[in-house]
Amino acid sequence: MSDRSMRGVALKKGEPVDRALKRLKTKLDTEGILEEMRRRRAFESTAARKIRKARTAPKRHKVRWRYSSPSQTARAEEAAAAAAAHHG
Repeated sequence: MSDRSMRGVALKKGEPVDRALKRLKTKLDTEGILEEMRRRRAFESTAARKIRKARTAPKRHKVRWRYSSPSQTARAEEAAAAAAAHHG
């Protein structure tokens, strides 16, 4: 396995092992590795997969909508104005 794909944390000087383990668990959790391991442990039906994806979609898309550039805002306002002019 290459160094790029290996996950881990370096033990800092004088750091307790349990704190390093907590950092590792947090890192794996934020990357979604623990959740994927739990999910792959057992078979998941197609219906269950759709339900899980629908449940996690808002979390995945939250980051996309959190930040909007001024150009995106201007484009959205122009589109809304054009739609209003077209309808009214």
